[in-house]
Amino acid sequence: MSTATQHENADSTRGLEKTVVKSWKAPIGFAIFTAIALVLFVILGRDGNSTFTLSGSDDLIQLPNVVVDARVTGIVATLILAVITVIAYLRVRADRRVPLWLTSILGVVFLFAFLAWVAAGASLPVQVPGLLVGTVSLSVPLIFGALGGVISERVGVVNVAIEGQLLAGAFVSAVVASITHQPLLGLAVAAVAGALVAFVLAAFAIKYLVDQVIVGVVLNVLVVGLTNFLYSQVLSKNAELLNSPPRFDRINIPILSEIPIIGPTLFRQTIIVYLMYIAVAAVYFALFHTKWGLRVRAVGEHPQAADTVGINVNSTRFWNVLLAGAITGLGGAYFTLGSVGAFNKEMTAGAGYIALAAVIFGQWDPIRATLAALLFGFATNLQNALGIIGSPVPSEFMLMLPYVLTIFAVAGLVGRSRGPAASGRPYIKS
Repeated sequence: MSTATQHENADSTRGLEKTVVKSWKAPIGFAIFTAIALVLFVILGRDGNSTFTLSGSDDLIQLPNVVVDARVTGIVATLILAVITVIAYLRVRADRRVPLWLTSILGVVFLFAFLAWVAAGASLPVQVPGLLVGTVSLSVPLIFGALGGVISERVGVVNVAIEGQLLAGAFVSAVVASITHQPLLGLAVAAVAGALVAFVLAAFAIKYLVDQVIVGVVLNVLVVGLTNFLYSQVLSKNAELLNSPPRFDRINIPILSEIPIIGPTLFRQTIIVYLMYIAVAAVYFALFHTKWGLRVRAVGEHPQAADTVGINVNSTRFWNVLLAGAITGLGGAYFTLGSVGAFNKEMTAGAGYIALAAVIFGQWDPIRATLAALLFGFATNLQNALGIIGSPVPSEFMLMLPYVLTIFAVAGLVGRSRGPAASGRPYIKS
C-alpha cells in the first residue's frame, strides 16, 4: 500500500471519528414538558396556597410545613423549565450530551409545580414522607425485577419472563410461609421458584435455541394460569393454612430512621427492602469491578471473542440467567411477605413488564435501572396520593400516568439506548 493511500485512509478515519450523530430527543422532550407547564401552571393556573408536610408525627425532628402560592410557583417553575430547555438545545447544538442531572432537575421542578397546582386551596396538605414511603414500597418488586433483567440481558438472554418469576415467587413464598410460619424460609423458597422459572427460560433459549421473547411470554402465561388454578382449587379452599403468611416487621435503623423525610423513607423498612439495597450495590460492583462481571459483559457483547479466550459462553449464560431469576423471585416475595400479606390472582399486575421497561430506560445499568424503577413506582403512587387530595385532573388520566411517563422516558428523555450487542442471539459454538 502506498504512502498516499495510507494518508487518505487516515484522513477518512479521522473524518469518521469527527462525525457525531446529534440526538434532539432531550431538547424536544424538555420543550414538551415546558409547553405543558405553560398551559397548566400559567394559562390554567390556580389561585390559592399549597401546603407540603415534611415530617410525620413519629419523627424525632419536626420540620415546619411549607406553604407556597400555587400561581407564583407555577410561573417560576415554567421559567426554569424554559431555561433548562434552552441549555439542552445549546448543548446538543454544540455536540455535547445532555447530562442526567439536568434531566433530574427538570423532573423535580415540574413535579413540585404540578403538586402545588393540584393542591391549591385543598384542605389536605401534600404528605411528602408518605408519598416517598409509598414510592419505595411500590418500587421494591420493580427493582428486584430490573436487577434480574439487567443480569440476564448483560449475559445475552432477553428476560421477558420477569412477570412469571415475580408471580411464582409471590405464590410459593405465601404457601411456604403460611405452613411453616417462617417468613425467612418463604423468602428463600421464593428465590428458588424464580430460579426454576428462569431454568425453563434458559433451557429452551440456550440449549434448544428457541426464540427468547416467545419463551418468556409463554412462561408468563403458564405461570399465570398455573397460579390461578392452584389459588382457586387449593389456596382459597384452605386460606387459613395455606394463604395466611406472616409478614416481616419493619426494622428501624437507630439514628438514621429519625432523619426527617429520608429516615421514614429508607430506614424504617422490612428486611426485604434492606436486602434490596444490598442487591443493588452488589450487582453494580460485581458487574463492573469483578472478573465475574467482565465475563458476563464479554459474553453479552461478543460471545465469539469470549469463547476464544476460554470462557464457556452457554454455561455462563445458563447460570447467570438462573441467578437473575433467583433475584427476581425475591421481589415476588415482597408482595406476600412485605406488602399485601396474602396471595391473590395475578397480583403482580404487570410489574414484570414495567421492570423490563426500567431495564431499557436504565440503559442496562443496575443503578440507572433502579432509579427508573423508582420513577415508575413514584408515578403509580402519585395517582393514589392525588386521588386523596382531590386532583382536578380526571381519574382516568391519573391511571394512565405511570404508562405515559414510561413512554416519555423511553422515547423522549433517555436519548439513544443500545443494549448488549449479543442480547437475544443464541450462540452456536463453531
